[in-house]
Amino acid sequence: MMRFRHYDSLRVFATVARHASFAAAAEELNLTKGAVSHQIRGLEDVLGFALFTRLPRGIAPTAKGQELAATLKAAFDTVEARIADLREASERPVTVGVTTYFASRWLSPRLMNFLEAHPRVRIRIQPMVDLTELQGEGIDLAIRWGKGDWSDVAIRPLFLCPAFATGAPAATALVRDAGLAAALGRLTLLADRSGSAAWADWHRAAGLPFAARSAVLTVADPNVRVQAVIDGQGIALNDALVQPEIDSGRLCRLSEHALDDYGYFLAYEAGTLANPDVAAFADWLIAAAERG
Repeated sequence: MMRFRHYDSLRVFATVARHASFAAAAEELNLTKGAVSHQIRGLEDVLGFALFTRLPRGIAPTAKGQELAATLKAAFDTVEARIADLREASERPVTVGVTTYFASRWLSPRLMNFLEAHPRVRIRIQPMVDLTELQGEGIDLAIRWGKGDWSDVAIRPLFLCPAFATGAPAATALVRDAGLAAALGRLTLLADRSGSAAWADWHRAAGLPFAARSAVLTVADPNVRVQAVIDGQGIALNDALVQPEIDSGRLCRLSEHALDDYGYFLAYEAGTLANPDVAAFADWLIAAAERG
């Protein structure tokens, strides 16, 4: 089948059909009435059927002309609506939901590289400590910590960042004197959220039994959790992003056991990456993570 190539003439036809007048269409299109009439006759020749019936006073669409006009209106309305969506998407910022812990320790030092490479794209960092319904929160992308086994959103791995047990120096001394298993029974576990399986996973990796216990304190904000460990309020699972505190001696690793399959993941709702700005930022995050 030969491809139709006279799309400019279809636009002229749609305008004439909307006005039911060559003269009014010519005025809108900034053409002469004769030029509009010529394009319509040429289009009719290409199509092989008449679009309008010429009347003593004006024109009237034929049955096929009416059908084609309705088809074009629906098509043009769809195109215009999509253009409006894309224009709106390019004008609003890409909103990224992330903890202040991750933003300050990993994202912020790298973010200027993206802004320099994509000066047209605006980024809005939305602090968040828990991943709720992204669309309801206005979040385009969220950066989520865990092992990536979520089914409520689409997931792309960002980078692995194994979690390990950390404590203040006093907790380290207790582990040294009483042994790891005994010390754990005497220390408060700090969790990232109620019902989190992270501590159970870590005990399994360490070859230690784990049972539900009352001495568990949920501290959702990672920065607050780090400080709570430093203040001696308990022990927590942290990752390589706390290396400055480890180097300074304020935090200590309690053992070499780690959750090797834990890390950071991009989370987003289906269809979000159809926005080219969101897709560009997601791709950049992945590339930045690969560079380290």
